[in-house]
Amino acid sequence: MTMKKMTEAQLAELETDLNAIREEVLEDLGERDARYIRRMVRLHRSLEAGGRIMMPFGFLPPVFVAATATLGIAKILENMEIGHNVMHGQYDWMNDPSLHSQTYEWDTVCTGDSWRRTHNYEHHTYTNIIGKDRDYGYAVLRLTDDEPWKPWHTLQFINYILLSVFFQWGVGLHELETEKLRSREISWREKLPFLKQFARKGGRQAFKDYVFFPLLTLPVAPVVLAGNVGANLIRNLWSSTVIFCGHFTQDAETFTEEECEGESKGHWYLRQLTGSSNFTGGRWLHILSGHLSYQVEHHVFPDLPAHRYPEISGKVQAVCRKHGIHYNTGSFASQYGTVIKRILRHSLPGKMAGLARAA
Repeated sequence: MTMKKMTEAQLAELETDLNAIREEVLEDLGERDARYIRRMVRLHRSLEAGGRIMMPFGFLPPVFVAATATLGIAKILENMEIGHNVMHGQYDWMNDPSLHSQTYEWDTVCTGDSWRRTHNYEHHTYTNIIGKDRDYGYAVLRLTDDEPWKPWHTLQFINYILLSVFFQWGVGLHELETEKLRSREISWREKLPFLKQFARKGGRQAFKDYVFFPLLTLPVAPVVLAGNVGANLIRNLWSSTVIFCGHFTQDAETFTEEECEGESKGHWYLRQLTGSSNFTGGRWLHILSGHLSYQVEHHVFPDLPAHRYPEISGKVQAVCRKHGIHYNTGSFASQYGTVIKRILRHSLPGKMAGLARAA
């Protein structure tokens, strides 16, 4: 896809317009925002406790379903609305060590330090730049014609399913840079410090869910183990789907390194606006997505409290209309449908993909 062409003067005006929205929110931050995130933390803790307490009684099918779903929702809430947003620095201004971006450690196998490097810095700096943003396809999916087709891409829908099922592990291992290991740009020795950190964090997470809590309820350990596996699966499938809908819809643009050389802040804003996707829904859909249903707003303002995105969405849309920029949004189902189409289309070589697109 080709990035919209704007003059430097137009980009400067775009920067001014979006900066004004950002400053308005920053000036209004206060107790309302603090109450919100603390309420989410309390809700997460209540849900997790409820799920854990119900789980030993999971030999009763209705209780098993309720316990697994409750624990799964607790994990979603902690990862999406709390952990992801806190680690972006959205609540650093509160000076609360438990909610500070540099000290928060979330309930998933990816370490906070690794996430801050690969996501906060790499992805949000080089969003959708092919060859720079390794989140684009997670090194296992071809999602643009800018990436050469290889025979193994034919099976990439299977890779997508596996990535979704084991999403926390895929994210946790993302910093391993397997593509560079394969090409020998880097060595395994260079990755040893990361692997040690990953093994410690992943080991603790696996021990907690698959050893400690089952052993704590030994007579019904298999039931508790199955429930914990189910809760993690619920979290993995949901979080991967939300993230894919925010980044890989049909209208989400990609960019070349040459297009982005020496870019201004206005150009960076333009890239965030055109490379992101929103989806519509009710209040709890937004909360459980970590408000990444407003991925456009998140990419433009990653350090503003995410619960503010619905309030500023209309203003961002007005800026897009003013500058003739497509604001990519749609229903959750329709956006996810275009993600699936994109994965399938780019599993084919160029000519066949063109026929699939025409069909």
